[in-house]
Amino acid sequence: MVKRSSIILNVLLHFYKLKVKLEEIQREYQNLMAIRNEYLTLLKHIKIPKVEVKVEKIGEEFVVKVTCNKGGDKLVLILEAFDELGLNVLQARVSCSHFFSMEAVAVAQDQQTTDIKDVTQAVLKAIEKQGGEGMLVT
Repeated sequence: MVKRSSIILNVLLHFYKLKVKLEEIQREYQNLMAIRNEYLTLLKHIKIPKVEVKVEKIGEEFVVKVTCNKGGDKLVLILEAFDELGLNVLQARVSCSHFFSMEAVAVAQDQQTTDIKDVTQAVLKAIEKQGGEGMLVT
């Protein structure tokens, strides 16, 4: 027969282990909440760009600047849009660090009468194929 004092000691030991485990879970929860709050604070300060397309014509060259959220095949779609307009890209700079950013210099292949509005609309349409965000045209 098991002694009554032995049963009581086992129950007390089990309660103590549960209490320690509960304190451990509470500490972990508090750490996770602190991380969550820090993450939410950082998100408030991050500036996520909307789609911005700026096209300038300097002589025969078009200078096209695009900024938007990264993801998908934006570069390919934009270059296809240039091709459809008959534009040859002379120089391009692309970055996808935190968002998609592109600056390109292009000229019309056959001195076609392509204007700034046509280029802007073609680029916006290409970006919209990926699921457009709020558009800003300058």
